[in-house]
Amino acid sequence: MGAGAGAGAGAGAAEYRIEDLAHASGATVRTIRAYQDRGLLPTPERRGRANVYREAHLARLRQIADLLDRGYTLASIKELLEAWDAGRGLGGVLGLVAEVQGPWTDEEADRISRRELDERFGGRQDDEAIAEAVELGVLERVPGRDDEFLVPSPQELSVAAELYAAGVPLTAISGHLRELRGQVEHIASRFLEFTTEHVFARYLGHRPPTDADAAEAASLVRRLRPLAQQTVDAELARAMRTFATRHLHHHLGAEETAIDENATRPVLLPARTTQAVQELVGAEQVAAFVAAAAEREVQARTLDALASSHARVNKVDQRG
Repeated sequence: MGAGAGAGAGAGAAEYRIEDLAHASGATVRTIRAYQDRGLLPTPERRGRANVYREAHLARLRQIADLLDRGYTLASIKELLEAWDAGRGLGGVLGLVAEVQGPWTDEEADRISRRELDERFGGRQDDEAIAEAVELGVLERVPGRDDEFLVPSPQELSVAAELYAAGVPLTAISGHLRELRGQVEHIASRFLEFTTEHVFARYLGHRPPTDADAAEAASLVRRLRPLAQQTVDAELARAMRTFATRHLHHHLGAEETAIDENATRPVLLPARTTQAVQELVGAEQVAAFVAAAAEREVQARTLDALASSHARVNKVDQRG
């Protein structure tokens, strides 16, 4: 029995054996059976010794595939489909997903040839640097085109080119980008935690959210989208002004003002270190934990130095 060929089927009503359904949907037979076991697919009609599937099953499989592509887990998909089956629409939820997964910048991707790339970075071929740029996502290979690359962020590539022209080695540029990316990812994570706690929790408290709540949350995402970048821009400008002035005074030999022992200074830490400390003591206690750990390390080294100095003095006395 192939599609549309079931005995007793109404005119034009498609019917599928499980193998035919797998072929039409792109899922495997094993996957279809797993979805049935999880309750993601409606129970098929039993006809003799065979299960009969219909267009509703095919549509559901395509819906599941689409939600998986959007990043949903099977458990979340089951909740969404149960809401759908209960008469609650998914339009608002899918609109929220589209809003979050949409571009977070107005910048448009571009393409660059290998020849143009080589010219912008010293006029020589550097396959190792190209490979590292691809690994970092600064460049993306174009299938079937070895001499052309996609540039997701032309601004980022231009920054690298300007730094290189100013004398910064490519290895230093890529190392700086890796470090910067870790810090920025931490900022993004904290901003999302902050806005989820104080803004979005009321919309996402029940799963799945109602259509109206999801639509309102999507509207808020559009309004809040630029705030993270605006905050980072303002704070970066303030920090650059402070540190650039301090560096200039240092290199020109100007006297630095006395430092208050209670004053604080920012310290850059690897993102994985910050994340580990945050998981251990919580986000609000990261700074206090790092400060306490640093003070303990300084004290331990001071004690070690004193003990070592005392041991050397004793040896001298014994020899005398």
